[in-house]
Amino acid sequence: MKVIKKLLKYLVIIIGLLVVILYITDTDYLIKAVRTIYMKGHTTAFLEDYKEFDNRVIEASDQPLAWPNHKDYNSVDVTETLKKANTDWGTIAFVIIKNDSIWFENYYDGFGEDSKSNSFSMAKSYVSGMLGKAIMEGHIKSLDQPVCDFLPAFCEGKAANMTVGDLSSMASGTNWDEAYYSPLSITTRAYFDDDLAKVMNGLKVVNEPGQSFKYASGDTQMLAMVIEKATGKKLYDYLEESFWKPLGCETDALWQVDSDGHDLVKAYCCIASNAKDFARFGKLYKDHGKWMGKQLLDSSFVAKSVTPRFSDSPEYGYGWWLKEHLGKSFFMMRGHLGQYVFVQPEDNIIIVRLGHSKSPGNALETFTDDISLYIEEAYEMLNE
Repeated sequence: MKVIKKLLKYLVIIIGLLVVILYITDTDYLIKAVRTIYMKGHTTAFLEDYKEFDNRVIEASDQPLAWPNHKDYNSVDVTETLKKANTDWGTIAFVIIKNDSIWFENYYDGFGEDSKSNSFSMAKSYVSGMLGKAIMEGHIKSLDQPVCDFLPAFCEGKAANMTVGDLSSMASGTNWDEAYYSPLSITTRAYFDDDLAKVMNGLKVVNEPGQSFKYASGDTQMLAMVIEKATGKKLYDYLEESFWKPLGCETDALWQVDSDGHDLVKAYCCIASNAKDFARFGKLYKDHGKWMGKQLLDSSFVAKSVTPRFSDSPEYGYGWWLKEHLGKSFFMMRGHLGQYVFVQPEDNIIIVRLGHSKSPGNALETFTDDISLYIEEAYEMLNE
């Protein structure tokens, strides 16, 4: 018994020392990471992790607008290939919208049409859209306005040349390290730290901004800080009034914040909502920024957003991923673990897939194979 007590005493001392070391080295965010992710059996963020964090409510529309069902609603079964993919990669929602009507929908693993799940980086498309809205409303002059006008930490050296458009197109030139599975990366710190602004203001611009594409969640986080400064509004409120309510969203959404005390959204990720409400933003861009006859977003900004900024990076525009497949041009919202909204304007098709994981591959360097598969199998179903 004495031996056990002594061991417990040493264990408490060791844990105490570890905690002290984490605070001294400014890595105490790892305590939250261990508690919310790793102790729950995950190695990275997961679909329902929003329940473990502070959130702000984005209220549903006062006049919710349900998607109509297509005349051929759910008349075709999923292909065998899609069925296997849904099982292998843990799909929770698969929805095909044709001519602005629900042509097919199915939900899995206990999730339903109103179930919330984490958008992850699909949120970046919303933030870029809010940049367009802020320009449209005159809060921001143009894509060429310097970030320095809003964030004093980025007024020296190369940083002084960084524009808000560079943030939206992932061309900031900062030293951000996009590493999801490393507990010591800035990406992990940003996900768990309770003071995101402090983390962002510590970034360094090491390459000339506006020269090339480099995927960096920190760019979107900085853009959020710019938009809040420019509009004088919290980003979750600005999303609600600019898009969520006007688009007729049927359910309240949640947006994770760094902490109740600092109240800054994790802008690069983490809007908890459902497939059919996520799809509305794809429809807005498909329809050149117009919704129910009202121009919510400038059509020229929409067109620029879904066009590559850099010729050597044809996969990205301003907040949207771009892909040529099946002889067609798709633009998409895209998030960690395989959250997707695919849009094909000429065919008037929107495909939404949400799930627990995606196919193997480095999503930061290329499109993983599951993206092509979901598009191909959806079109196979549509062509039956």
